[in-house]
Amino acid sequence: MLHPAKRRGFAFYNACLYDLNMVSTSEIRNKYLEFFKSKGHTIIPSASLIPENDPTVLFTTAGMHPLVPYFLGETHPGGSRVTSAQKCIRTGDIDEVGDVTHLTFFEMLGNWSFGDYFKNEAIEMSFEFLTQKEWLGLDSRLIAVSVFQGDEDAPFDDEAFEKWKSLGIPEQRIAKLPKKNNWWGPAGETGPCGPDTEMFFWTGNPGEVPESFNDDNPLWVEIWNDVFMQYFKNTEGTFEPLKQKNVDTGMGLERVVAILNGVDVYAIDTFAPVIQKIELLTGKKYGDGDVDTRSIRIIADHIRAATFILGDNRGMAPSNIGQGYVLRRIIRRAIRYAKLLGFHKEFTAETAEVVIEMCSDVYPELKNNKDVIINELSAEEKKFSAALDKGLKEFGKLTSVDGKSAFDLYQSYGFPIELTEELSLERGFVIDKKLFEEEFKKHQDLSRTSSAGVFKGGLADNSVEVTKYHTTTHLLHQALRDVLGPHVEQRGSNLTAERLRFDFSHNAKMTDEEIKNVERIVNENIKKDLPVSFEMLSIEDAKKSGAIGLFEEKYEKLGNKIKVYSIGDYSKEICGGPHVEHTGEIGGITIQKEEAVSAGVRRIRAVLNS
Repeated sequence: MLHPAKRRGFAFYNACLYDLNMVSTSEIRNKYLEFFKSKGHTIIPSASLIPENDPTVLFTTAGMHPLVPYFLGETHPGGSRVTSAQKCIRTGDIDEVGDVTHLTFFEMLGNWSFGDYFKNEAIEMSFEFLTQKEWLGLDSRLIAVSVFQGDEDAPFDDEAFEKWKSLGIPEQRIAKLPKKNNWWGPAGETGPCGPDTEMFFWTGNPGEVPESFNDDNPLWVEIWNDVFMQYFKNTEGTFEPLKQKNVDTGMGLERVVAILNGVDVYAIDTFAPVIQKIELLTGKKYGDGDVDTRSIRIIADHIRAATFILGDNRGMAPSNIGQGYVLRRIIRRAIRYAKLLGFHKEFTAETAEVVIEMCSDVYPELKNNKDVIINELSAEEKKFSAALDKGLKEFGKLTSVDGKSAFDLYQSYGFPIELTEELSLERGFVIDKKLFEEEFKKHQDLSRTSSAGVFKGGLADNSVEVTKYHTTTHLLHQALRDVLGPHVEQRGSNLTAERLRFDFSHNAKMTDEEIKNVERIVNENIKKDLPVSFEMLSIEDAKKSGAIGLFEEKYEKLGNKIKVYSIGDYSKEICGGPHVEHTGEIGGITIQKEEAVSAGVRRIRAVLNS
């Protein structure tokens, strides 16, 4: 399966010389899904990049995040074996973007078992897909793995170790590593977790592959991770065996395609046209010098990520808080690096059009939301370019940067904290980090915690309070439609054990009377103690039944059934999360605040009555 032109390691490439005969992203995506379909898995569509009712992450960072309820015992519409290609955003290592492997947006190939198969079958399937000629056809002599070495919380994973040995992986290429390397989870303070086994491929000269495996050697590149969820971390911080043992795997699509072709990740088919466009616009050549190469990679990566966030069916606009801040940061960072290349004209929308054209066959939401993508990028670019020019002049006057001057740059010119840090390093300034962090406490970069979690609890722990809040969002959604009109649609929600946050489409600030009416309607339906139940329906039947929610086009194409929850005769909505059995369990709610999030999107904050 390796491309015949494979070179040593990840090579630089000239976008204009891109080899059209290289293995394509679509080919590998389709092979993966077809392989697991042949193993009894149901193919499910990618979930939104914007997590629904999950406060532990700002964005969907892995295929497992939308599936947490099913790890905890909920019945998945696709059965106990499912597989997907999931859209993901990760910004925890954004400073690494620009090297040959790291990306902000990527597709994660995954297969899951909800209480079905476990370690032996999962490892067997991974090895088969990696090495058999009809699939990836990698040379098993160039593969190494790692397993959990064990600690006071859980024992050495001898089952995974012995399985790899039985498949022919030499013992010296099976590394026993600690929890920081080979353990996943939980997503929140509590929840399912367990040891994992990671697979690595030698990207150097095949004739120089070491006999033993060392994960510090950069030529060993991780390509797959099988997580075995066999424990539950409780509130005391101890680990107890899960009643339902699960498998959660993840393979970065772009990275695998790069490995198969023997090139860096920015040379694959889904990046080459974007880089060509940047070359054309800026007049710079990819590969001509480290600075220009890194800048072009960052621009390509960030515009691609911003396009997918804006094009998501639950997308949002750039802002100064939460997910909107992350979006604003990556757009402005791309603009900043374009200026470093000496390019000062608008380019983001034109570059995004290339991404939309390339990816809409797999992700039609990009084409459907093209106007939103283009308009938001253009508006943000105009806004930031004007402020940046003024801010750069002010920065040039500084002889040092402390917390106050950094805050002034942010407040007056919209300089992200990270941009101030980057500019300071370029000028050789030493920043007083303590003052810097104190001044920016209210504006700290949320994106750095998007992988680790930003709130305690959430759906990961399936707590009673979160379950109450989750059911309340259904009542709130319907009440808003009753009061404001049928144009209201959910645009996202965020729950903790202390409060709910619900985003919805509406073009005007709600009046006090409208807020009171919504609160009254929700509490009346709570007081009625309505029964909560669900049924599995086809997309067509769900629509006929009057269910509201996000009807994914891919579900229709796949003919999958979806879970539809009913709250008495009042609410009917597509959902997969945890719910109370009767609304009386909720008690009652108080709406604390109604505010704007972005153009055409409002937000309600509410708490349960104690």
